[in-house]
Amino acid sequence: MQHRTRIAVLGSALAVAAAGFAAPSALAVDGDLKIDKVTVNGGKPIELGTTAGKTFKVTVTATDDSGIDTADITLYGPNSHVALPQGAVKCEASSATTSACTGTFTLDPDTDFYDNTPAGGWYVDAMVTAKDIDSLLVEKAASFKVQRAAKLTANAAPEPIKKGKTLTITGALTRANWETHKYAAYGNQSATLEFKKKGATAYTAVKTVKADSRGNLKTTVKATVDGSFRYTFAGNSTTSAVKAAGDAVDVR
Repeated sequence: MQHRTRIAVLGSALAVAAAGFAAPSALAVDGDLKIDKVTVNGGKPIELGTTAGKTFKVTVTATDDSGIDTADITLYGPNSHVALPQGAVKCEASSATTSACTGTFTLDPDTDFYDNTPAGGWYVDAMVTAKDIDSLLVEKAASFKVQRAAKLTANAAPEPIKKGKTLTITGALTRANWETHKYAAYGNQSATLEFKKKGATAYTAVKTVKADSRGNLKTTVKATVDGSFRYTFAGNSTTSAVKAAGDAVDVR
């Protein structure tokens, strides 16, 4: 049988995908071979601290009327960073026509990165080969984020405090620096001050607070009832979301 290789390039439509991708029917190119779905790290961003590596799975689900034989997966990041799977990609059939092919990857900021440029949007190139030897290469089959891990603190003072008095909540936002392998200030970012009344199960937003150039947060509120204050940071393309531990306040 003649060996046919088909190539599909997915552009801006996939750039908006944060971590996983369910392929449309248009991915079937001139036949039955198609990639149905690509999932990276269970749909979650890859968050990396200063030294510890992260091992994660990338799964490509594909279909062909003859069944799926093999798959190759390559990850590409900013500044020409490339990640290859550890060992062969393993394909497990869920039916006579469909298989889920999984590769194991590790990204380690201590050994793989020399600076912070790998943070941001990455994408997956996936190639599948059917048992009838037809092949399909899909470039940018999915996109995902590799993020610098963030840390956040919160401290409410004075404690205890009289009802109606002014309470000051301070904090600091930092994130991993892959050049120095230390956490450094992440300044000029907005965080949300949240409050949870004593006995309640959830926090509610109080106000938005912008950090100074050194990542320091500071705001004031009136003390009303016992409860806990914390800051939260929503994260962005290069930096992970984070929530500070709540600091309980005794209002008398």
